Amino acid sequence: MEKKQFAQRMSQLRQAKGVSARDMSLSLGQSAGYINNIGVNLPSMSTFFYICEYLGVTPEEFFAAELADPVRLLSLSKSLRRLSSRQLELLEQLVQEMK
Repeated sequence: MEKKQFAQRMSQLRQAKGVSARDMSLSLGQSAGYINNIGVNLPSMSTFFYICEYLGVTPEEFFAAELADPVRLLSLSKSLRRLSSRQLELLEQLVQEMK
């Protein structure tokens, strides 16, 4: 993943969380403009892990760009576990119709 793609992915996940770049920077203990400079300089590994924790994603989910909102998917997955077999079948049919 290139620096630009990394910055775009982080921005996508940050916006899905509903926080500003400034608030995220400060929450990570960085300067107010830190997140906006990620496209220029990549974070250290330890800072990257803090970023993932802050965003509520695993490093794997961070790099899985096809997952637009991994936090919501995780929440949905937890909810699906409580459905009956019949409910899951109906939901699967609905999803197939949506494709």
